[in-house]
Amino acid sequence: FSTGFARTAEAYGIEVERIEVEYGGGAPADEVERRLRMDSAHQLRAVLLVHNETSTGVTSNVAAVRAALNRAKHPALLLVDAVSSLASIDFRFDEWGVDVALTGPQKGLMLPPGMAILAASEKAISAGEKARSPRAYWDWRPVLERNKRGEYPYTPATMLLFGLEEALRMLNEEGLENVFRRHARLGEACRRAVRALGLALLCRDPTQYSNTLTAVVMPKGFDSDELIRLAYRRLELSLGVGLGAVKGRVFRIGHLGGVNELDLLGGLAGVEMALAELGVPVTLGAGLGAAQDFLLGRS
Repeated sequence: FSTGFARTAEAYGIEVERIEVEYGGGAPADEVERRLRMDSAHQLRAVLLVHNETSTGVTSNVAAVRAALNRAKHPALLLVDAVSSLASIDFRFDEWGVDVALTGPQKGLMLPPGMAILAASEKAISAGEKARSPRAYWDWRPVLERNKRGEYPYTPATMLLFGLEEALRMLNEEGLENVFRRHARLGEACRRAVRALGLALLCRDPTQYSNTLTAVVMPKGFDSDELIRLAYRRLELSLGVGLGAVKGRVFRIGHLGGVNELDLLGGLAGVEMALAELGVPVTLGAGLGAAQDFLLGRS
């Protein structure tokens, strides 16, 4: 989805410089700092970063990227895609010095898709007022002006706003720290299950493991798309496909939003059955048992 972020910018005529990272790796703050230090003329206007990369199961360190900007003494804006992290993984807009954060309702906020949610710093708003680039959807001025009167400059998705109000009530009732702990607990249980089945995680760095989804590498000789079709057709279990360079090689297990232990365990049982039926040499119950042992505090 970082690729999609870049393509969206390019569609608006913006020149984008990519820092390439192998699939399964996070944003390299040191490389970001090196590139910013090279830009003595401050031609780079923004750093675009995906907090939690849904395609690979990797969570990047936003605070480290902000620190890189600060060390380089560079004025670029920090724009963060928080679609699959907000309300599931700790995200600190002010503390981390984020200038723009984007998210949607369909992940940690537990709603159907159909609404863009955006936060902007005073620095970003000021930059937007001075910018001369073409925009329509990205023009905050009419939104900010009408919001002063409690209005929208367009017809809003009213049903999603009512749903968002209830979702926020639920999150506050559980407590955000408890929400983050629940996701961390379920994420670790899922990873232990995957390892117990003899499968590999796409994310290589334990400090970057995502607590909202797990990307699993299929053994050689097996197609992950075939597994996903089998799981859905046979068990009505929906798994995420491998995207981009890992299509056919990776499947993804989601564990975010209103998910509890039994939801995860049921999904893991389905994954085991689908793998076994496809012919992957796994021991039924091995992954499920590892997850249960962890959730019971036995490992």
